[in-house]
Amino acid sequence: MEVNWLEDFLTLAVTRNFSRAAELRNVTQPAFSRRIRNLEYWVGAVLIDRSLFPIGLTPAGEAFRKTAQETLDTLRAGREEAQGFLPKADEVVAIAASHTIAVSFFADWHAGLQAAIGPVKARIIADHVAGCVEALIAGSCDLMLSYSSPALPTLADIGRYPSMTLARERLVPVSAPAAGGQPRYALVGRKTLPYLCYAGTSYLGRVAAAVIEREALSSRLEFGYECSMSDVLKRGALAGAGVAWIPERAVRDELAAGTLVLAGDERHAAPLAISLFRKAEAARPEVERVWAACAQAAA
Repeated sequence: MEVNWLEDFLTLAVTRNFSRAAELRNVTQPAFSRRIRNLEYWVGAVLIDRSLFPIGLTPAGEAFRKTAQETLDTLRAGREEAQGFLPKADEVVAIAASHTIAVSFFADWHAGLQAAIGPVKARIIADHVAGCVEALIAGSCDLMLSYSSPALPTLADIGRYPSMTLARERLVPVSAPAAGGQPRYALVGRKTLPYLCYAGTSYLGRVAAAVIEREALSSRLEFGYECSMSDVLKRGALAGAGVAWIPERAVRDELAAGTLVLAGDERHAAPLAISLFRKAEAARPEVERVWAACAQAAA
């Protein structure tokens, strides 16, 4: 088996087209097709469903796709480690974090952690909350940074996943300012407002929905657009596209500069905690060192 075959297969899995994949891999199509066949012979299963247009992966191909990607990632990491570009795997703490926390909180927290205990080599894995939870449960990360709210259950309700609170903030409604500095879209009043919302199944979407229901705002909010990433909604609010609920840390610079203003009062905000989660089982020494430092700071 050759590494090139894995790279060919992953390229084909993305393009779903032999000609395009061969072009991207800089080989002729006949040669590319032979390499895919050779990989299938080596695996002992048909990976490509050639009866479809565009072509697709068979169930075996879908299963092997993850293996191929992980194999290439491991080989590349091993090569870079051998060349001195990467630290050893057991020295790195893998931390899954929601996109907003990765952008607005991680760097400051990591800097404070290093000031307290010395160098901490970390790999941040930014994903939506459900993806972070899945990574922690599957063992794909050592720790997880996530929002938690009194209004919604979290992994902390399951005994196998202890947690601690690192910081507190709020989910706040924001709007672009009008000429006089007041919010262009104010929640206090009776006007119908364009609403930039999270997906209903997302964690922050459910927190925002609880506020909207509690304050009976749904009849005044008109769907503008939906996205699971706070930064996209923030950009929309900055452009004057509507009102959006954003974690306060993620908009602190804009609120200070006046490019965004609060669209409501304390009734329209929701408390949030930024929590650190782990599995209950004992972990590698470097992970335990980070956890102990965080626990001491939290205490």
